[in-house]
Amino acid sequence: MIRARISEATIEVAEHERAVSVDVAGAVVTFSGNVRDHDHGRGVKALGYEGHPSAEPILREIAEEIVSRPGVHGVAVSHRVGDLAIGDAALVAAVSAEHRREAFEACADLVDEVKSRLPIWKHQFFTDGGDEWVNCP
Repeated sequence: MIRARISEATIEVAEHERAVSVDVAGAVVTFSGNVRDHDHGRGVKALGYEGHPSAEPILREIAEEIVSRPGVHGVAVSHRVGDLAIGDAALVAAVSAEHRREAFEACADLVDEVKSRLPIWKHQFFTDGGDEWVNCP
């Protein structure tokens, strides 16, 4: 089972967990990357993400690589685009696998690959009035 989406709508951990939960999986591991109120010593008040049109196919490709691992049964991953507030989930991932170690490792690798390969850029707005673009990859 694979689900990979780029979304302007709110993304929820529980929805991703349900999507990958299957009877043959003994473990489900989830991750939520949330917007925090600071970055490198500066206060953050909001941010926005912009994605390249290739972002969703690349996200699916990453999910396919992870779900092809032995013992992994499901991957659900979503990344937000648009304007986000402090506390919003920007990246949510869930992985189901036969055993906990496989699930933890696959989820960690999924998040790392998304962060390094997904063509989505972050625009941070700081409390001091400044702003900055950050390439995510």
